[in-house]
Amino acid sequence: MDPKRADVIFAELQEMILQGEFVDGDRLDEIRLAERFSVSRTPIREAFQKLAQTGLIEQIPRRGVFVRLPGPVELIEMFEVMAELECACGRFAASRITDAALDQMRAANALCRAAVEANDAGGYYTANEKFHHIIYRQSGNGFLEQEALRLYLRLKPYRRVQLRLRGRMAQSLAEHEAILAALEDGDGEAAGAHLRGHVAIQGEKFHNLMASLKPAAE
Repeated sequence: MDPKRADVIFAELQEMILQGEFVDGDRLDEIRLAERFSVSRTPIREAFQKLAQTGLIEQIPRRGVFVRLPGPVELIEMFEVMAELECACGRFAASRITDAALDQMRAANALCRAAVEANDAGGYYTANEKFHHIIYRQSGNGFLEQEALRLYLRLKPYRRVQLRLRGRMAQSLAEHEAILAALEDGDGEAAGAHLRGHVAIQGEKFHNLMASLKPAAE
């Protein structure tokens, strides 16, 4: 099996689901997909495993693989919990983060800035992921880190989609700078509040996300 090929198929299937080519409840046919991507069934199965981790599909023994999309209420509930987990990570990290980790966050943010200038949503997301994962690790709480990583993975497709919205990358970068400044100052309350606001999707932010997913929701 070619792991890289499986990753490419995973990314393409994820995009197809989010853009509405497959809708909630659709069965994904392993054989047809193998033919479509001109591969054996092995990388298709590997891609299914990765999709299952994000919650976009459900693998039911003896029945098959089905698209599983959260409804608006479930999605906003997950983002609410994610915002609180990141808030807690930021509060803890403010007093525990190392100078080396702060340097890593500055480097990740510099990559984010370059991605904004290049209008590169994919590059921004990769650097953004590093930025957030450093905060989880620097919380100094292994259980909290694992819970944050678990939900981050579930929400990854939707956090990625948000970056395509006009002006969102630049806004996200400004929010990063406020988070970083609070961590540099050791201000746990400010770091937590900035992270909560950065992650939470409320009001116009939520409506914009749902509009970008509208083809998949219909």
